[in-house]
Amino acid sequence: MKIGFTGTMSVGKTTLVNALKELPEFKSYEFKTERSKYLRDLGIPLNTDSTLKGQIIFMAERCSELYLPNIITDRTIVDVMAFTSLANSIPKNHKEIYRQLSSKILSEYDFIFYISPEGVEIEDNGVRTTDPEYRSQVDNEITSILTEYEGCIQKLIKLNGTVEERVQKVKQTLNL
Repeated sequence: MKIGFTGTMSVGKTTLVNALKELPEFKSYEFKTERSKYLRDLGIPLNTDSTLKGQIIFMAERCSELYLPNIITDRTIVDVMAFTSLANSIPKNHKEIYRQLSSKILSEYDFIFYISPEGVEIEDNGVRTTDPEYRSQVDNEITSILTEYEGCIQKLIKLNGTVEERVQKVKQTLNL
């Protein structure tokens, strides 16, 4: 089963994945969490400074995760599509080509859980931007992508609430 969490920055995707990792119901899964600090330290620009080459690296990471038989990841192709769409240095025609190509892979997720930023404060992890306007733009782009490609997504579930409430909703959705 391939399970991905999507949402703008600082909504609790990594926190949720780490909470699931501790549960016996998920012992057969491999977990992948944010590597932004590692990638930034390699010199790959992030957020609004992202480049096409950097976004291709992020896409390759997401695609490589989909080769695993049971994966739970705190990032999806949707996230990469959104950040690419908002990157200042990527020409519009390249963004469109990237989006079309990326969308072809969305159906490989068995479940995509969208996490709303509603009621969640931005946390500064030293890597991501803490600009609330940019955070909102990313969220709007993610929800736009989810709407546009809804037919390509096998199961899309919206999450909000506390970590515990989100864990329960994930378990309920997966019949665990």
